[in-house]
Amino acid sequence: MATYDSVSSAGDVLSNYALQTQQAKKGNELGKNEFMELMVAQLNNQNPLEPQDNGEFISQLAQFSSLEEMQKVSGSVDTFATQYRSTQALQASAMVGRSVLVNTTSAPLGVDGRMSGVVDLASSTSDLKLSVYNGSGELIRTVDMGQQIAGQVAFEWDGKNEEGQSMPSDTYTIKADARYDGNYEQVSTLLSSNVDSVSIAKDGGITLNLASIGAIPLNQVRQIN
Repeated sequence: MATYDSVSSAGDVLSNYALQTQQAKKGNELGKNEFMELMVAQLNNQNPLEPQDNGEFISQLAQFSSLEEMQKVSGSVDTFATQYRSTQALQASAMVGRSVLVNTTSAPLGVDGRMSGVVDLASSTSDLKLSVYNGSGELIRTVDMGQQIAGQVAFEWDGKNEEGQSMPSDTYTIKADARYDGNYEQVSTLLSSNVDSVSIAKDGGITLNLASIGAIPLNQVRQIN
């Protein structure tokens, strides 16, 4: 009596094909031609006493067709992602030389010896004041900005202390406090800085290298001036 080698079911073949397709390196993938060869081998080696019925065979072909379409869609998505990253990188490179606002309280003095930014007020306040601290944490200047309405309130520190003396190069911290119901609460500040260059990671992530602050992700930029 003739003997027959055992052959995986259609589901197993498809599962193995999908697994090998995902894990194989480029140039060594199991393509559709190899898959069809597996199907033909399965048919040639099936037990004639228990042949594969038409319904199962049609189902297997349908699964193969669906898998092939999914691979085409995946390839299209990869192409779109690459084009999107290229466009994003081009847009980011156009920011070099421009000024941006980022959510931070500390930065070195600018080349002009000044610091500028905005206070982000969620609601109007009866009194807004700025406190400037040097790198050692010493309070060197207080600026009273008075009553302010909700929104972004622009400010600029001239780089001088209370006595009018120009301060040396250092990293300074500007804290903003708004008065609500008789009490002062610290509110968010955004400092301005020029974009010196743009770095693009292999995964498409974009980082801006700011003149007075350092490297920050593009998504942390609050405003482009």
